[in-house]
Formats: sequence, C-alpha cells, structure tokens
Amino acid sequence: MSLYEHVFIARPDITAQQVETLIKDFSDIVSNGGGKVTKTEYWGLRNTAYKIKKNRKAHYVMLHIDSAHPAVAEMERQQRLNDDVLRAMTIRVDALEEGPSAVMRHKADKRDRVERSERPSRES
Repeated sequence: MSLYEHVFIARPDITAQQVETLIKDFSDIVSNGGGKVTKTEYWGLRNTAYKIKKNRKAHYVMLHIDSAHPAVAEMERQQRLNDDVLRAMTIRVDALEEGPSAVMRHKADKRDRVERSERPSRES
C-alpha cells in the first residue's frame, strides 16, 4: 500500500459538525477500499490566499492515508462531486510525518507566546 497526505478545503458557511461528517464520509470511502486513515487534522476556518468560488475563508482538513490508489481515486472522485468541497490535493509520500503538522505546530507556538501586556517592562 502507498502513503498519501491529502488536504481538502470546504465551504465556510457549513458548520464544524458538517465538516466532521465530511471527514467521516471520506474516511469510510478509503476504509471500504481496503485502506485506512491514520491521522486526521482539522485546521479550522482559515483565510484563503485568493477567492475561491467567491469565498475568502474555508475549513481546512488534512488526512494521512495508508491505502492503495483505487480507494484514494474514489475518494477524490466523490470530493469533486460534493458541492461543499472547494479544493483538494493529494500527495504521495515516502513516509508520513509523526506528530503534529507544521500548521498545528504554528498554532501551538502562537498560543505559547507571551502577550505584550504580560511581558515584563524594561526599566532603565
């Protein structure tokens, strides 16, 4: 079986619960094809670099997939038919990254930073 990183973005006007339903549906397609989704990361509602179908924001989701190509191809086909999915990209990789992705690490770093008001003041 091959390893894939798959990212899709969904319309901003759907709820987080509907995004979870999309994730489950796409994971089931991979499972029915004999593969498995090893990791799922919901990156949240984020700004896009440019307008996509008149939308400036989208729900971002990343899936780590261990599956044969036909199951991944069927998932991609279902995403093209789904009106809630704006864009999708699948990349075949040699090894899946352990731990959180770069996006999740960046979010954690931002939370860990000390706010300006909380920093000690400099006195001469």
